[in-house]
Amino acid sequence: MYTSFVSVIIPVFNDSERLKLCLQALENQTYSKNLYELIVVDNASQQEIKSLVIQFSQAKLTYESQPGSYIARNQGISIAKGEILAFTDSDCIPASDWIEKGVKNLLSTPNCGLVAGRIDFFFKNPKKLTPVELYENIEMPFNQELNVQETHFGVTANLFTFKHVIDNVGSFDEKLKSGGDREWGERVFQAGYQQIYADDTHVKHPARNSFSQLYKRIARFEGGKYDLMVRKNISSFKVVISLLYALIPPFKAAYKAWKNSALKGVRQKMQFIIVIFFVRYVIIIERIRLYLGGNSRRD
Repeated sequence: MYTSFVSVIIPVFNDSERLKLCLQALENQTYSKNLYELIVVDNASQQEIKSLVIQFSQAKLTYESQPGSYIARNQGISIAKGEILAFTDSDCIPASDWIEKGVKNLLSTPNCGLVAGRIDFFFKNPKKLTPVELYENIEMPFNQELNVQETHFGVTANLFTFKHVIDNVGSFDEKLKSGGDREWGERVFQAGYQQIYADDTHVKHPARNSFSQLYKRIARFEGGKYDLMVRKNISSFKVVISLLYALIPPFKAAYKAWKNSALKGVRQKMQFIIVIFFVRYVIIIERIRLYLGGNSRRD
């Protein structure tokens, strides 16, 4: 039986409908109710968040006016009472034993800096995926195991750590709109902490199902990459080279998709290829916009 107090931190921006499902899942955990709190950080939503949060006995609400999920998470950290901190997103649905399994993996790993749990997509209609859902499921899964093994981080949709680890390496970089989890995870790794992937610590995450949703995701990723390049003082020459590389038509990726046995029939293959070209279009547009002085997007 574990006795560590856990603070679960959930940033939210205009997502009250899905936040309700998230809080319902977190209200009914196998972990003892007197050993965890839910901290919802309203990141200047236009939607009413307070009236929703007060419906859940485990939840408390705090506010962060500056835009950005990482600065919102830092606000949650600043008021957290737990020796263990858990992070998820307002659109995620954690398993009923999520906290229990996350704590178990964290405490059973010597000198553990972070636990990255499994993230599974779910779809509006699993029997009939949209082209964007199909693309996300095949090309953009949340591969937490690979994240830990190759790039030493876990995405904040499913992440556990100790408060003393954050005290040691610092909190999230508040200037980043995307990629802050990777930047923080690299600091944890460089500080000599162990990092593990936990398949039994899982949440469900909705797949993007429309081109507009996919546009926002790709744009946010590109903004995060650009912000990290600026932080590392990458030369303008390398930034331009990355833009020129994006201008190469993705024929190789399209050919690979055509041969992919996971895609059934000509119609599905063509839909997938259309999404590939759409993604490349978004990357080009965003890299040009950022290079000309535009700001990275928050959502």
